[in-house]
Amino acid sequence: MSRFILGDCVQVMSRFPARAVDFILTDPPYLVGYKDRTGRTLAGDNTSEWLQPACNEMYRVLKNDSLMVSFYGWNRADMFISAWKAAGFRIVGHLVFAKTYASKSTFVGYNHENAYLLAKGRPQTPDNPISDVIPWKYTGNRHHPTEKPVASLYPLIESFTRPGGIVLDPFAGSGSTCVAAAETGRRYIGIELMEQYHAAGVSRLAQVQRAVRMPAANDSTFLPEAA
Repeated sequence: MSRFILGDCVQVMSRFPARAVDFILTDPPYLVGYKDRTGRTLAGDNTSEWLQPACNEMYRVLKNDSLMVSFYGWNRADMFISAWKAAGFRIVGHLVFAKTYASKSTFVGYNHENAYLLAKGRPQTPDNPISDVIPWKYTGNRHHPTEKPVASLYPLIESFTRPGGIVLDPFAGSGSTCVAAAETGRRYIGIELMEQYHAAGVSRLAQVQRAVRMPAANDSTFLPEAA
């Protein structure tokens, strides 16, 4: 059972049972008021009022002894780290996604993306840990202004979950995490607030479902079973 849900992630997650998902992989707004060259924006990127409630819900719905990977804005790292720790997460790793291009240049060229690896409880370590430096390929941001490459998400999902596990992305954008989960044999729950990005994700996932013959993905009534 996989679902891509249109709605506010805090409200949607509040209806989930505790300890319901196996892994969280998410790319929340960086709190920088981002706008791309075509004027596209992100919900919640100008205010942090959602940050702590979302972290609290992510911690609650994640199974014990499990992991979360969250991208973050490097110049707002203190806010994200404080919210994660207040929710109960421990920092157990840091990931760098190396680009072959600079997305922006000021004092330095910005040639990478960042994510923290966070633990709830004491997860089992993988037999063959992946590198904390992962290649990054430009997506063209066709579906979303900060679209993440699906290929860079594969190793995270494959290392930190088992086939059939439930991968949650509360800030799903156009569904890259969900696509990666589906294509690696995992179930997924994606939540996105903005209608245009949700619609793009539904379209992308429909193509994946036709390829792998998975169930329909657009049902906002889904509640995962308790662990």
